[in-house]
Amino acid sequence: MALPACAARALGPPLQPERGAPARTTCPRRHSRVEAELAASRPGAVAASVRAGPPRGVSRGFNSQPLLDEPLKASSSVAGAARTPLFALLPRGRRRRMHDLRRRWDLGSLCRALLTRGLAALGHSLKHVLGAIFSKIFGPLASVGNMDEKSNKLLLALVMLFLFAVIVLQYVCPGTECQLLRLQAFSSPMPDPYRSEDESSARFVPRYNFSRGDLLRKVDFDIKGDDLIVFLHIQKTGGTTFGRHLVRNIQLEQPCECRVGQKKCTCHRPGKRETWLFSRFSTGWSCGLHADWTELTSCVPAVVDGKRDARLRPSRNFHYITILRDPVSRYLSEWRHVQRGATWKASLHVCDGRPPTSEELPSCYTGDDWSGCPLKEFMDCPYNLANNRQVRMLSDLTLVGCYNLSVMPEKQRNKVLLESAKSNLKHMAFFGLTEFQRKTQYLFEKTFNMNFISPFTQYNTTRASSVEINEEIQKRIEGLNFLDMELYSYAKDLFLQRYQFMRQKEHQEARQKRQEQRKFLKGRFLQTHFQSQGQSQSQSQSQNPSQNPSQNPNLNASQNVTQNLIQNLTQNSSQKENRESQKQSPGQEPSDGSASNGTNDYIGSVEKWR
Repeated sequence: MALPACAARALGPPLQPERGAPARTTCPRRHSRVEAELAASRPGAVAASVRAGPPRGVSRGFNSQPLLDEPLKASSSVAGAARTPLFALLPRGRRRRMHDLRRRWDLGSLCRALLTRGLAALGHSLKHVLGAIFSKIFGPLASVGNMDEKSNKLLLALVMLFLFAVIVLQYVCPGTECQLLRLQAFSSPMPDPYRSEDESSARFVPRYNFSRGDLLRKVDFDIKGDDLIVFLHIQKTGGTTFGRHLVRNIQLEQPCECRVGQKKCTCHRPGKRETWLFSRFSTGWSCGLHADWTELTSCVPAVVDGKRDARLRPSRNFHYITILRDPVSRYLSEWRHVQRGATWKASLHVCDGRPPTSEELPSCYTGDDWSGCPLKEFMDCPYNLANNRQVRMLSDLTLVGCYNLSVMPEKQRNKVLLESAKSNLKHMAFFGLTEFQRKTQYLFEKTFNMNFISPFTQYNTTRASSVEINEEIQKRIEGLNFLDMELYSYAKDLFLQRYQFMRQKEHQEARQKRQEQRKFLKGRFLQTHFQSQGQSQSQSQSQNPSQNPSQNPNLNASQNVTQNLIQNLTQNSSQKENRESQKQSPGQEPSDGSASNGTNDYIGSVEKWR
């Protein structure tokens, strides 16, 4: 039986196959084992092992002898007999396959050697770099060119400690909140979360004068009683997002039940099967699609208590809320929505008990919808309800004869509509602005004493912002919506003044609470001091009953010190309170309570704090 080519080449002189020799194989790693076994059984085994080349798994490289396909030359053995070459006994195809296998084996070993040397060179250079950094940080502990064994161990320990800390931190706190906390350690202090979303200063110059009652909007909303929140949803003002917040993102004792695949949610009062919210996502369009102020005020009471007798109806408080938006952005957004096929044909427009006729409210298109209409055609229609939509939906249309334009002149009609919209907006329980999402959330929470679970998100990129218009078109849109422009300016001023007023009120309450805490601590100190002093006086009197208290100078001195301490504390606190009150309201006189002296104020404050 013939030997593989690598074994024949390693033994040098050609050998005859012996009986019981191992079978032919194409695995290069088995060739070395065959070579070793045959070399051990022949004379000159040491020389054969030397000629066999590198050990198992080590390549000869490019300096090794090429493996030839020609038969090996016959050489004489010890007896001088010529023998047939072993490699020539293999078939030609077998020899070619063995040749290719050996060549690939040599190339693979070469690649492994190159990779090993490259990694070694990279590690060596990295070692020098780390050595330089380490020497600059820790001084004489390591040299730039050569790091000793101690520095290597210390550097390895520091690296392992850092990796262990990172792994533990990721395991203990893998969420994004902890990542934000890690970033805060290297960042500047957190800015005001209620800073203007348009990156302008939170302070502004007010244009309108509002009373304290107009600015302080705090509703005593009883969700367990009969009060009802009514959401007036104006088209393309972000009302859909705000409506979802009301049913999905608010903390309640009994949250709304929202099922997958259904738009409406069940928002019942705690312990009752009665809703506390009248909106699109709770009761649906019960008064018509996008019902306005005129429709809601006449429809909601009838829908909620329509089945009950008038004498059995509870005295409800209807708290109306809405969201406004910049008129130009809202107008462009509605045009894009109409382009996609929106018509709002289901809107009833009921006013004074009847819908408008086709003569009072003509249509701007003849087909099923107005899809694909250009902006110029959208602006050219004189009956387009998108013009001044926010004023029309917030005003009382019964004051101007509903949709009958012949009742009064156009100028007078516009003035009445604008004043009615401003009055209704000012007396609403709450209204927000799309451009100020975080402030809208803050004012709603302070107004109704209801908190949201997650903060609102300000989206600056909308469909309207993607529309590029020139200055001429923008001025024309502002002219078509001149009533909405004036209403939005009024609403923005009122909104920001309310926000500023509520923030100042919150700071004053926090300052007052800190003052009460300081008074409480001072009262505790004085009480303990009086008690200890009384105990000491009773003990001294029990020990010396015949001694006159007036004859004890130490006792009189301690009493004088105590009285002086009380007077100093009361005077300092009263002066500080007077300064703070003058800062808060320079034109007002200080209160009587701030000028009081003695321990009665402190004892009273202690009882009040308790």
